[in-house]
Amino acid sequence: MSDTMQSLDQLASLKPAAPEAPKYVKKIDKYGRAYATGKRKDAVARVWIKPGAGKILVNTREVEVYFARPVLRMMIQQPLVAAARTGQYDVICTVAGGGLSGQAGAVRHGISKALTYFEPDLRNVLKKGGFLTRDSRTVERKKYGRAKARKSFQFSKR
Repeated sequence: MSDTMQSLDQLASLKPAAPEAPKYVKKIDKYGRAYATGKRKDAVARVWIKPGAGKILVNTREVEVYFARPVLRMMIQQPLVAAARTGQYDVICTVAGGGLSGQAGAVRHGISKALTYFEPDLRNVLKKGGFLTRDSRTVERKKYGRAKARKSFQFSKR
């Protein structure tokens, strides 16, 4: 009887333990900033966040100047509002490519990723809000023999 118990113990020790959830660590540079890259459509945003008064600079300009539309400014604030960190971080970002809407989406994505690097505990909140997922929708390419990506030229029977 004791032999079977020993063999069962040996088998149990061979079985791999259940995989643990990955531990996310704080990633900051020597200046105390967290860096992340956000992308949306053709726009790419490089975002740095550090503790501060809540100032947001986009391409060395105030966010109110760069993103004049309130909807775009609200979009950029979403991850900070969801994480209840409004006015606690200074955000500096450079954005290139795409239009204003794509750039705002890229900045939002970058801020979300940078927040998770600065405070790994916020990852669940931001993940549930869908801020960490890169929106992969891009413009479909134009095909030959077509007016646009899908639009055909006018059909003529004769």
